[in-house]
Amino acid sequence: MGVSTLRRGVVAFLLSPLTDLAAGLEPLVRSHERTSLLIAAAAALAAGWWIQVPVHELLHVLGCVAMGGTVTELQIAPVYGGGWLGRVLPFVVPGGDYAGRLTGFDTHGSDLAYLLTDFSPYVLTIALGVPMLRACGSRPRPILFGAGTVLAMAPFCSLTGDYYEMGSILVTGAWGLALGRGGHPIPDAIRSDDLLRLIGDLASGGQAAAAVRGLGGGAVFGLIVVSFCVGAFLGFATYGAGAWVSTLMRRRGSRDG
Repeated sequence: MGVSTLRRGVVAFLLSPLTDLAAGLEPLVRSHERTSLLIAAAAALAAGWWIQVPVHELLHVLGCVAMGGTVTELQIAPVYGGGWLGRVLPFVVPGGDYAGRLTGFDTHGSDLAYLLTDFSPYVLTIALGVPMLRACGSRPRPILFGAGTVLAMAPFCSLTGDYYEMGSILVTGAWGLALGRGGHPIPDAIRSDDLLRLIGDLASGGQAAAAVRGLGGGAVFGLIVVSFCVGAFLGFATYGAGAWVSTLMRRRGSRDG
């Protein structure tokens, strides 16, 4: 494989979420009923988002518990059903600064459990979201397009959230293995499910800044950048896994047909 072929393959892979979106949108736009189809797609997208928020957060809980962790508090905004979920599930608390956030959990020191707690909701991207979105390129499917878009694009909506946190778990874990814990500061404080809030805390000299003071600004900045890049790679890898599942499903469907 030549360098130019490899480069084209990488570019195509990185652009595949956008090309899949465009391919699914094209039949809707080209249809003579495009107005009603686009309204239906927008409604499906809004409904899919509303349903996805609590399901996403509950899958975080499931991932944590499945790996032997414990959960004490999950915040879900009332508009996404936090009130009635709180009456059914004792660990759900309505409110918070986010649509939903797992605020009280303990993986008992296991980075693997921490990673799978973060990753568990994105199984839906692989198993449902990308295959649904890719199935919309042949003919107008507004409901499938709207719902599939929510699930398929979830990793990219979370590049500064869950995926940054996954990257930071891997990077700080590698840092700890490389330097050892004897006298070396392990910067677990840069693990966060909100990169923008973390940066604000570091800039204002908050709790995170105090925790990493011994590292130096350059090392902290470098660890954050690398963590973001690792998280972005994982996000694209998740989408790529969904594309692979979609291809397998399509081939199996063709063979069975």
